[in-house]
Amino acid sequence: MEDQQWADSAACKDLTADELFVRGAEQNRAKWMCKGCPVRTECLAEALDNRIEWGVWGGLTERERRALLRRRPNVTSWHRLLEEARLAHSVSQQRPNVA
Repeated sequence: MEDQQWADSAACKDLTADELFVRGAEQNRAKWMCKGCPVRTECLAEALDNRIEWGVWGGLTERERRALLRRRPNVTSWHRLLEEARLAHSVSQQRPNVA
């Protein structure tokens, strides 16, 4: 497991386990908390790399994470993949649109 200092910056750091590890419609409330979280990528990578089965992590429910793992079974490091995707997205957002 990688260093988890990122968790200190999580938007949900002050929530209880009962608020995060929920089922059904209550998951939407937990997912909403993730939308603006500065460590969403790290959180999602933690759950995917360690096959965490319960709760909302990085804005995805356990069902959504299972589907992602099934679609991408050959990924060996979700942390690396998600970080590369975040950087690529950041660079693309900085480029001016040329019409």
